[in-house]
Amino acid sequence: MKFEFSDVLKQLPEQFFASLVKKVNEKIAAGCDVINLGQGNPDQPTPGHIVDAMTKAVRNPENHKYSSFRGSRSLKEAAAEFYKKEYGVTLDPEKEIAVLFGGKAGLVELPQCLLNPGDTVLVPDPGYPDYWSGVELAKAKMETMPLLEENRFLPDYGRIPSIVKEKAKLMYLNYPNNPTGAQATPAFFAETVKFAKAHGICVVHDFAYGAIGYDGKRPVSFLQTDGAKDVGIEIYTLSKTYNMAGWRVGFAAGNASVIEALNLYQDHMYVSLFKAVQDAAATALLSDQSCVRELNERYEKRRNVWIKAVRGIGWEAAAPEGSFFAWMPVPKGFTSEEFSDLLLEKANVVTAPGIGFGTYGEGYVRVGLLTSEERLREAACRIAELNIFKKSGVSH
Repeated sequence: MKFEFSDVLKQLPEQFFASLVKKVNEKIAAGCDVINLGQGNPDQPTPGHIVDAMTKAVRNPENHKYSSFRGSRSLKEAAAEFYKKEYGVTLDPEKEIAVLFGGKAGLVELPQCLLNPGDTVLVPDPGYPDYWSGVELAKAKMETMPLLEENRFLPDYGRIPSIVKEKAKLMYLNYPNNPTGAQATPAFFAETVKFAKAHGICVVHDFAYGAIGYDGKRPVSFLQTDGAKDVGIEIYTLSKTYNMAGWRVGFAAGNASVIEALNLYQDHMYVSLFKAVQDAAATALLSDQSCVRELNERYEKRRNVWIKAVRGIGWEAAAPEGSFFAWMPVPKGFTSEEFSDLLLEKANVVTAPGIGFGTYGEGYVRVGLLTSEERLREAACRIAELNIFKKSGVSH
């Protein structure tokens, strides 16, 4: 007997990249040497001192019991100390921090915590597709904010129609940005706080790539902005900062009412994360951060190698300011999906088509800098052999 899916499941956004993964797996199964630049999965192992902390914590029988509801005090205190040390932001561990099962969980849960059916959410376009999932699960309405190159991939609040501003209750932002690699400025965040206060909008800043900034420009935390805690929260994940993507641990920080809503929702969904994972996460946040600086340097070197290599073959693109992604313009005559398919079929190079991140992602492909410098150079050489750019140039 086969049971029918609920209407909620039927209406969830289609996973655009599932078809890409299938194509990639078929190429690999056929024996092709594929260079995968389409993923967002860190390629380095978790630092040894964090693994050691986890090993010790796993052996502690106290951690084999149910964890405390709303996360361990030690992890929340570690998160507060981390924010004080790294950003100069003071947080109440109990009232202003919520432990999350990875950043994605919080991002998807939030619309269900704060919205009713029909409420409006402002979402960046292009942006992380799982924002859309949270909106749909809450039966809310999504309005997109175009991220355009001429505005440094920042939303222009002045372009949002007045009726949308008045209806909006929640807004997602993400800097350093996936997929564009752009960074936000203190002035932009100050404008964001003013905009959110004027219209009663809760800001959710996805700070997943908060540790990854280039050319000496350290990413700015939204919570460093005066008044930020009055209007929203920031979600921090350990996935990228410490190569802990598979560990599924993160936290939300900021406005106490939003944190309480998240905690209340999670009280009904879970007990809490395995305490050993929380102990290891606290170690990561409180330990010497040299491993983070070394990782940032590794990504910056890869970025420089990639940009130099592609410019050498005639593929002009702006160097990303942060994250581990490069946002590459598609040649004339191709859609983003057509160009991504061509690179896979003819060069065995995987990229993510921009259309998968929203309407305004069309005209670009996203490249992940999550392989060695040698493989990045090789990918550029394979693309050069297609002679695309010499023939057509590139367009934005």
